[in-house]
Amino acid sequence: MSDQLSLLDNESPPAIDRFEAILFGQDSTDRIVAIEPAETKLRVWRREVGDSLVPSDEEFRPWILTLTWRDEIPGEPLQLDGDGFRFLYTFASWSAFQDARFKLRDAHVEHLTYASASKLALIASGKTLFKGMTLEDVVRMQVDIETTSLSSAREEDRILIIAVRDNRGHLETIAEDDERAMLNRLVALVAERDPDIIEGHNILGFDLPFLMARAERHGVRLALGRDGSEVRVGIERNFAIGGITRPFTPAYIFGRHVFDTYLAVQRFDWARGSLTSFGLKQVARAFGIAVEERQEMDRADLARIFVEDRERVLEYAQHDVIETARLAELVAPTEFYQTQMVPDSYGSAAVTGTGEKINSLFIRTYLAHGRAIPRPQPPRPYSGGYTDVRATGVIDRVVKADVESLYPSLMLHHRIKPASDSLDIFLPALAELTRRRFEAKAKARIAAGTEQTYWDGLQSSFKVLINSFYGYLGAATFNFNDYHAAERVTELGRELVQDVANRMEKSGSRVIEIDTDGVYFVPPDSVQGEEAERAYVTEIGSTLPVGIRLAFDGRYQSMVSLKTKNYVLYGYDGSKTFKGASLRSRADEAYGREFLARAIDLLLKHREDEVGRLYATTIEEIAGHSLPIEKLARRERVTEKTHTSTAKKRSAAVAGDTPIGDYITVYERRDGTLGLLEQYTPGDENTAYYMDKLYKFAQRLREAFSGDFDALIPKPTAHGLPHQHQVSLDLF
Repeated sequence: MSDQLSLLDNESPPAIDRFEAILFGQDSTDRIVAIEPAETKLRVWRREVGDSLVPSDEEFRPWILTLTWRDEIPGEPLQLDGDGFRFLYTFASWSAFQDARFKLRDAHVEHLTYASASKLALIASGKTLFKGMTLEDVVRMQVDIETTSLSSAREEDRILIIAVRDNRGHLETIAEDDERAMLNRLVALVAERDPDIIEGHNILGFDLPFLMARAERHGVRLALGRDGSEVRVGIERNFAIGGITRPFTPAYIFGRHVFDTYLAVQRFDWARGSLTSFGLKQVARAFGIAVEERQEMDRADLARIFVEDRERVLEYAQHDVIETARLAELVAPTEFYQTQMVPDSYGSAAVTGTGEKINSLFIRTYLAHGRAIPRPQPPRPYSGGYTDVRATGVIDRVVKADVESLYPSLMLHHRIKPASDSLDIFLPALAELTRRRFEAKAKARIAAGTEQTYWDGLQSSFKVLINSFYGYLGAATFNFNDYHAAERVTELGRELVQDVANRMEKSGSRVIEIDTDGVYFVPPDSVQGEEAERAYVTEIGSTLPVGIRLAFDGRYQSMVSLKTKNYVLYGYDGSKTFKGASLRSRADEAYGREFLARAIDLLLKHREDEVGRLYATTIEEIAGHSLPIEKLARRERVTEKTHTSTAKKRSAAVAGDTPIGDYITVYERRDGTLGLLEQYTPGDENTAYYMDKLYKFAQRLREAFSGDFDALIPKPTAHGLPHQHQVSLDLF
């Protein structure tokens, strides 16, 4: 920290320009692939051109900021300029820092620091990881395991295969009768290949926990760390996906990063809405990255096939790691290139929200200039963006116009920034990110191969940060938030997007939906074809303020418009994009998801009567116990709430001693209790419950029907549809 503080009086740190320092940190050291803080030292690894790995040690001084002088912390703090967190304490050791942090916490003293030693070190030093590197410059290893079951609890629940691949040409399948030998080979292989990043699909939720459990059972040290240490499990945290979070349990490997493509693809698909499942094989097919002539097999049959046809399962496992590598190359670049800017480890940056990333950029810059960090403004409500659905149903010939980066553009045009930004870095950082993104996009358009991949990943990382600057203003936890500024942005945004929609309607368009910065509409009859649609959007946007651009953002054969932010887009190429949890929730049972998917296909073809027949047929199948129980059952994750929440009583009754974090698959029994799928008795499912739920699934599509919804989709009785029940009575 002392080296960094020597720069406090410099408006622009030496050897690196102001924008570089704000966005990439004041230390220009490149090709750092990992850091690991210890008690008093910071171990740094650089991977030089040619792949040699060079470790070095530096001083590490963790730090804490307080609002006032604190007698309980030994030593004299450095007083920073400005108001807020202005007393900076640094510590000669990690244990001294922890002692002070726990004292402040126990005394309920407001303070600013981080529990992550890596983040403290990176903020203080101005270093970031991966500077000057592409995704292919780092050594990336993919790991996938095949097992006899999804549980690792029993002796017989063993690993069959460990498949390993890296981006330096190694591909190996470890398959031994001795599970202990397999685990030892994995440890040796990781040490030999020395990857910077270990990737896997659901590696945090399944592969690593399973490997750790089996290693513990056999007394094997799963020493995957660069110092020979074992994998360490962290405390459960939340993974930010768009506007929601999902819990996961991180794992740490000393000197390496763990990247989970299962989590990353959910964030990648958030805005696109193209995936209905996040399983590796489904994702690979959807994105066109599946291995040609890929081995396919039901997971339940894998152990049996392994005995009968070992080579087939080995090939299956190899295909898994190859597809994991391809998926990582698709979903990892945004987070990888952000890590070149953000003072955090790659594994953490990959699961952290963008608002926190921006906050750490600002904190790093303010500390580098000896400035206090302001306290966040207390939360208060304010009006958000404008959303409106002006037409529902199945609508053909749809176009979308989008105000490019609406909120960032408004902030730059109207000079809207946090009042607490005394260094005036908010708008310059936003402008520079925007400039660099346009530059990277232009280079991506004319590049090819790996160079094109690099520039596209870079522009994507800039884009994600740019679009988070507004959200940063209106979030309660960030130090430079400003609700007045956020309110001004949304006020201007509402005026602008409504003006765009009104101009469209006056010129003969039919506006379908307005969502913050975009408008879905049917253009006038005189506007036919993509070229004319693009020209029309340009004309509508011609009166917008300088620097704010209305862009053509897609054209669609049809749209199923239901309610705000719930719709399906059907492209001219046959692709479908789902928006809204009511249409693609993974919490829904398979039979409900399948019904909705098939019903939407029929609605897009304007075949409403066939939706009614599909509904009636499905009701008959449920009532007649002919729908497979696997389609009716649902998967539930066992959490602490399973055993403590009153609403989860039924789940707790069947969860038994299932470990926290594992999953159970349950169905509703005839008596209203839950049963485990593996204990299902034919005919035991609650048909009345599942028929009623099908009706609720169908209700989600009510607004799409132009005819009499209630006539086509009648509410079922406990025995089936009213007319079906009447027919059955007439038979006797």
